[in-house]
Amino acid sequence: MLIGLQNVTFEFGARVIVEDATWHIQPGDRIGLVGYNGTGKSTLLKVLVGEYQPSRGSVEKGRDTTIGYLHQDLLSFDTNDTITEVALGAFERVRQLEKEMETLGHELELHPENEELLIKYTDCLHELDVLDGYNIHHKAEEVLHGLGFCNDDLARPYKEFSGGWRMRVLLAKMILQQPDVLLLDEPTNHLDLPSIEWLEKYLLTYKGSVVIVSHDKYFLNRMVNKIVELYQRQLHIYTGDYDFYETEKMVRIDMQQKAFENQQDYIRQQERFIERFKAKASKAAQAQSVQKRLDKLDKIEDVQLERPDLRINFQLDKVPGKVLVTLKDICKQFGNNHIITNGAAEIERGDKIALIGANGKGKSTLLRIVAGTEQFTGERTWGHNVESSFYAQHQLEALTLNHTILEELQHCGSRKTDPELRSLLGAFLFGGDDVDKKIRVLSGGEKARVALAKTIVSKANFLLLDEPTNHLDMHSVELLAEALNKYEGTIIFVSHDRFFISKTANKIWEIVDQQIKEFKGSYQEWVEWNERMEKQRRQEEQQNKSNGTETKQANQTTAKASAPPAAKPVEAVKSQPINKEAQKELQKQQRKLATLEESVNKAVAEKLKLEESLGNPGIYTNKDQFTALESAYKQVQQKLAELNQEYESQFELVMELESKGL
Repeated sequence: MLIGLQNVTFEFGARVIVEDATWHIQPGDRIGLVGYNGTGKSTLLKVLVGEYQPSRGSVEKGRDTTIGYLHQDLLSFDTNDTITEVALGAFERVRQLEKEMETLGHELELHPENEELLIKYTDCLHELDVLDGYNIHHKAEEVLHGLGFCNDDLARPYKEFSGGWRMRVLLAKMILQQPDVLLLDEPTNHLDLPSIEWLEKYLLTYKGSVVIVSHDKYFLNRMVNKIVELYQRQLHIYTGDYDFYETEKMVRIDMQQKAFENQQDYIRQQERFIERFKAKASKAAQAQSVQKRLDKLDKIEDVQLERPDLRINFQLDKVPGKVLVTLKDICKQFGNNHIITNGAAEIERGDKIALIGANGKGKSTLLRIVAGTEQFTGERTWGHNVESSFYAQHQLEALTLNHTILEELQHCGSRKTDPELRSLLGAFLFGGDDVDKKIRVLSGGEKARVALAKTIVSKANFLLLDEPTNHLDMHSVELLAEALNKYEGTIIFVSHDRFFISKTANKIWEIVDQQIKEFKGSYQEWVEWNERMEKQRRQEEQQNKSNGTETKQANQTTAKASAPPAAKPVEAVKSQPINKEAQKELQKQQRKLATLEESVNKAVAEKLKLEESLGNPGIYTNKDQFTALESAYKQVQQKLAELNQEYESQFELVMELESKGL
């Protein structure tokens, strides 16, 4: 066991979070910690790491277990250091060794014959090599790139970044630390789709154990082999992914409900016997015995699913024309950053469009252009009878602070009854007396849910939604997806929640090369299409590479050049007119690649030679010779890392040129 709870009870004020809970995290565990909003999942993680102490029971931890804990409170951290420096903070021991070696180096200059100093320096050098200390910059940059940072970002101060990007830096640092247990509280909240996919690939090969609190069902299904559910102050453990948990939970609930009903029937029968015979002398002793058995009976609890329901009957006042919005020659840029250039698209009646892609590509900007709240050049034509409702973070400013939550929905013109509005608010996590809270006392997330509820309950026939699932729990996301599937109007939305996208969208929009690219189909179909395109691209690259020599021969041999194009697809490329300038460019880049390959091989040979010299114990008796060798070794390490990076970039360039059939 790495870490765990043993018979733990923890109260937060007067509220019990868990009662007599036992949970052990073992090596290799990949656990999803789930439960409705407000049940205490984040609090439970704080109990695990020792930030909160249980009132009963104990938190157990292996002597050498290391823990990495990512949580939203980390955003209070601030520094002028670059994000690379912050990420490199993961290599605390390497940094310490570098300082020790610097100090020892100065002392050795003053006392070159001091054997004890030389041994210490040698030990530090060996430990640095064991820790792969010369590659920490490369590792840090690789992880930061994976989480969405570009090269220009790496030297920028941490404090210049917004909260979401800061969280990515801290996640990068934690990943680089490689603790035995990673506790991740909503790690995908601040990530775009490419970064989520990168994190998935990384965590799938992570050697340590991982505990994830997340509302992203798609993410959990790919990442976990166990689900721990915090429900009614108890921890319920399921061995499987999230889909297995959902199915198995319903089986358990059904069995418990039947067991409860059977026990209630038994109790009623016994109580009737007691009531009937307790006054008869001949049966009184037997009746008392039955009563004692009932008193000792281990009662089965009734199953009460604490989950909201959402029943919305959408009423559209007007039916719009076939085309709601037409975009033509749309151009948008911020300074030198071109978002869209001469973009064109149409939104038709019944479309449910998911706008997806990496952060910074302009998804929300395009949504605002469609809504008419963003300046641009080009044409945006609104269709006939279109009534829109736009949900985004800025909509929070339009809420009336003196209204209660219920009053805010009563005044939005939906003409729904109070019970209907209360049911709707329950799905948006406002239950019971919560609906009587004033808007002014709500948190940012709560205000966002109120604004989203107003958007959904409106009678608009065109909904524009910017990250509608950001402040919802998993069940509420499911309810929202179900509701929007029944909605007869048109929707365009920005989201990073792949489960929500897969359940809602019938078209995918993506901004690629400053153009609006449309895919007609579901998210899963889009994923499969992308995988096919990527596979085809790799096959074409490989085919072009392997047939490079044949292409040259075919251009010189008339007989081969006359082969039927349909029989040999490669020859169709050969028969096309050759762009001599492009071919010269390819040859030039191929020569550069060959030169780089030769340089890499030389650097590798030089590194091996230096390692052999440094492995000779006699070298450490001559300080000057040792210092020169060590300096040369560091230089060749750095040179090799740079050459490898340059070689990879050059290789990709050559592959791209070759894939064009040059």
